Amino acid sequence: MKTIEKKRLKVIQLVPELNGGGVERGTLEVGKFLSKKNHESIVVSNGGAMVSRLETEGSRHIQMPIHNKNPLSLLQVPLLRRLIIKEKPNVVHARSRLPAWISYLAIKTISSSLRPKFVTTVHGFYSVNPYSEIMTRGDQVICVSKSIRDYVTHNYPNTPPQKLSVIYRGIESRDYNFEYKPKSEWLENWYAAYPKTKKSKILILAGRMTRLKGHQEFFKIIKNLGSDYCGIVAGHVNDKKEGYLSELKTSVKQLGIQNRVIFLEHRDDLKDIFSISSSVFSLSTKPESFGRVVLEALSLGTPVIGYDIGGVGEILCNLFPEGKVPTSDYLSAIDRIKWWEKKPVKPKENNFFQLEKMLSKTMDIYTQ
Repeated sequence: MKTIEKKRLKVIQLVPELNGGGVERGTLEVGKFLSKKNHESIVVSNGGAMVSRLETEGSRHIQMPIHNKNPLSLLQVPLLRRLIIKEKPNVVHARSRLPAWISYLAIKTISSSLRPKFVTTVHGFYSVNPYSEIMTRGDQVICVSKSIRDYVTHNYPNTPPQKLSVIYRGIESRDYNFEYKPKSEWLENWYAAYPKTKKSKILILAGRMTRLKGHQEFFKIIKNLGSDYCGIVAGHVNDKKEGYLSELKTSVKQLGIQNRVIFLEHRDDLKDIFSISSSVFSLSTKPESFGRVVLEALSLGTPVIGYDIGGVGEILCNLFPEGKVPTSDYLSAIDRIKWWEKKPVKPKENNFFQLEKMLSKTMDIYTQ
């Protein structure tokens, strides 16, 4: 083991594209960490907006069309095989199903003396089928939460348990902590744009604009809490979801709370909004693999109310059990907030879901 740890590692990570998202962010974080530790980091993807940052932080990027889910993508197998033979990596780490298939088929045809170790990360509750099973075929399989590990062991019982490692996603405590405060300039601009929030208690539901996120329940919570509260819905709206957004705005009017709900689309300043909010909500009825929004808000000291399922339930259990409510029981959320008005509560400091721990444990997998 000591000899391996001293050796300079070369790791190839594979993701479909680099255009933002939790998987892509984790890829960059691991690449930066490898480079910082004087190891060699290569990322293979179809490219995207994050490539320049990746390269600035010390990784090499190799563009390859491994993002389209169609049979023609298998033409990349011999190309990746040649790349692996040329680069001689110690580890090939696939973070998505199609790149995992291409990697697996490429590695399988390389002689055992030259073959790198194959690592996969199960980032989500994929549909259960042979296509998804590829994520369990790594020499080591990283699960981003205990809920994901349970999903793997339940749906793919032939997966050897010793291959599975739970490595929670983490955030940088220097960026997310109880002392964080928005800059005065940001506050001035925010209140100028949204003056109604200055004298209101802000509740926010952030995430993709889909029916699973619990927007209707969120509106009912605001309706029942009265005029002291202002609700914010923040999340990217793609072209296919414009109709759903219109439906939500109609619901708000029907409930008579159109003057107390603000619709925002994609924001790069969610951290600032979380820091001035009274509570952040996670009301998805479908279990999430992790729940980064929940972790970010709690790490800033902002209470979170979330359904006790999946990764969100695990985070709340560790940092803020007071915020857990039974799935789909939005009435409990109302009672919880009213109780907090009388007796304010604060999350525990985040010493568990830290970026440094995530990176160190990932490096342990590589060096094994």
